[in-house]
Amino acid sequence: MKKIIYALILALVVVSGLVFANCEIKNETTKKLLSADEKKTELKKWEATPDGIKVKKWKMSPKGKKVLIDAAKISKHITAFTDLEAVITCLSLPPGSLLGYGVMARINGEDYILTFEPEESQLKQLNSLKVNDKIILKSQSVSYAPKYSYPIVSVDYVQRGSKVIYKRAPRKGGC
Repeated sequence: MKKIIYALILALVVVSGLVFANCEIKNETTKKLLSADEKKTELKKWEATPDGIKVKKWKMSPKGKKVLIDAAKISKHITAFTDLEAVITCLSLPPGSLLGYGVMARINGEDYILTFEPEESQLKQLNSLKVNDKIILKSQSVSYAPKYSYPIVSVDYVQRGSKVIYKRAPRKGGC
């Protein structure tokens, strides 16, 4: 009797594994990569939407141009993943911000929003930052949004003095 039950359970596990694997394969094949021409077409469609028009107007405004210029100033360091010296100017983000945990910092004379994805163990060290602290940071991305008057730097690494106080954890389950 036990052998029959074990055989049925094993068969159930194998069949459910195959069904689950088949679902994943179907999901992967439905995702289609767009060619360069298709990407351009989709971008043109989006630019014609109210949100696209709003972003275009923002990019042409003095505020938008300043943010884009400031983002370009550090792009060399971002692409090379090299050290950037920063001074903490504010321990909170602008009012109404939806960026999660972050601070304001001055890099090369310009203000930036620094955002983090800290684990609980890193919060204590990040909370120890004070205004006018000098830090060294590394990042692989800088972005911007019409809602904010500053470029947004997603921080991967922070060092204060000779001590590392933050290092982004690798993403789980993917690239």
